[in-house]
Amino acid sequence: MTRNYRRRDVLKGTAGIGITAGLAGCTDLGGGGDGGDGGGGGRTLSHGVLLPLTGDLGSLGQQIRDGAILPRAELDGETDFEIDLQVEDTETDPQAGISGANTLINNGYPSLTGPASSGVNLQVTQEALIPKETVGCSPSSTSPAVTTLDDNDYVFRTAPSDALQGQVIAQVGSENLGNDTAATMFVNNDYGQALSESFTSSFEGEVLQQVSFEKEQNSYSSQLESALSGEPEMLVVIGYPASGIQLFRDYYSDFDSGEDIVVTDGLIDNDLPDQVDNDMANVTGTAPKASGPGRDAFDQSYQDEYDREPGVFNAQAYDATAICLLANVYAGDNDGTAVRDEMRNAANPDGDEFGPGELAEALETAAAGDPVNYQGASSATDFDDNGDMVAVSYGIFNVEDRAFTETESVQFGN
Repeated sequence: MTRNYRRRDVLKGTAGIGITAGLAGCTDLGGGGDGGDGGGGGRTLSHGVLLPLTGDLGSLGQQIRDGAILPRAELDGETDFEIDLQVEDTETDPQAGISGANTLINNGYPSLTGPASSGVNLQVTQEALIPKETVGCSPSSTSPAVTTLDDNDYVFRTAPSDALQGQVIAQVGSENLGNDTAATMFVNNDYGQALSESFTSSFEGEVLQQVSFEKEQNSYSSQLESALSGEPEMLVVIGYPASGIQLFRDYYSDFDSGEDIVVTDGLIDNDLPDQVDNDMANVTGTAPKASGPGRDAFDQSYQDEYDREPGVFNAQAYDATAICLLANVYAGDNDGTAVRDEMRNAANPDGDEFGPGELAEALETAAAGDPVNYQGASSATDFDDNGDMVAVSYGIFNVEDRAFTETESVQFGN
């Protein structure tokens, strides 16, 4: 089931090593794109990957990383460009993220896929990417605060704003689950705070409590007691897997009284029910979904490479890397400002359409100076003036047989 909404104005790699592939195959890839001299085949396209491989978001971040480096595997042996990727671990920690970003910048990487969580992304962009004129394209940072950053157009994302996800959670609570009262528990960072507020402002019923919690604590019993003190019909939990394991162990051990629970994208991890040792049948999830024109080709490529189906934000990470590489071809140089100026030329309409599985042809077209309209796996990947996606969709998931299964989708935009 798909619902359409008009978008509101609110709208196999290792950390710390370079992954460089010399790619041969096609003939003369000369010329240049709009605003750049293109740069022919044989030139090195440098791009960084800055994602959480450890820490609270590590289990999801490793899979997101796999999506981010997949374009390199696809291009291997298919073009004369060399693709130089270096991966750094944010550890789901802002200071580690800033350090990783500075490593990439100092090593000459003009753009990067990441960071992932908004709590890390906002600090990394302000402390490293913006002042050092480096493009960041996050696949999973969803805080509304990203939209309004004074970033001089260096910050993009292929994930949607939580200003929209809050509306989806509110719809699920009211319409799908039929609840009139709710409470939220949210990780105490930009992601958790903004999404809790977005849900609260959109929910048609009454939100009784908004309770924050810190990451990776030994117990969440006191926070659960506070959140459930007014006997809400629904509990919205906003966090990450490493914390979610303990939080849900505490809930099912001492607090389960039949509430509906809704979790957000950061907790949609198919390992979670087994780690909690509960079927979690009362849990519903919401997350940005991959529904772009190139979804099927991406899914097949991902499964061929990793022998598993892609998960949350994997397609968004692939798209972020693909667009940055195309922008780099148009830029004709590994320069952050030049790449920034070509991001929309690589992604937005008015060009020949290419998507996952067609990156080699897309690079060749860009290098010849012809316009490219990259059509992504996650969405059509058209950037607005703020670097946000113009059109996005969300999946609604139920936990069935200890796995998150998508049952419905909601679309925003054209």
